Amino acid sequence: MAAVRRADATWNGDLPSGKGRVSASSSGAYKDLQVSWARRSEPDAQGVTSPEEFLAAAHASCFAMALSAGLGRAGTPPEQLDVNATVTFDREGEGFKVVSSQLEVRGKVPGIDAEGFKKAAEGAKDGCPISGALKGNVQLSVNATLV
Repeated sequence: MAAVRRADATWNGDLPSGKGRVSASSSGAYKDLQVSWARRSEPDAQGVTSPEEFLAAAHASCFAMALSAGLGRAGTPPEQLDVNATVTFDREGEGFKVVSSQLEVRGKVPGIDAEGFKKAAEGAKDGCPISGALKGNVQLSVNATLV
């Protein structure tokens, strides 16, 4: 059976001065988080989230699960993976676009060397479902370090 997830957004006003709210309808994990164009398009978020921050969270968590699965299948399950995803939203032409998602992973993985960990991280970057949704449209990269 397919997993279906849902989120809801409400927007009030025009783009430059308007504000919105977003909620996780499926899980209820978050409700009425504020979004705004001003906070989305400027470097300082000032406590307001954005679609790009949600995308970064989705990519980081998806990648962590994919890497854990791959390492486990290889007989070297991780003790801990700390993943950071940095999603860049920038002007392109006359509009804006998500241009990149950079993954950084630090892992405590007994029984694997640095080269094997980097190879596993590349495989997870290419194989995680969120990466699959972004491929061909967003530049993807990963930097993997054993600790």
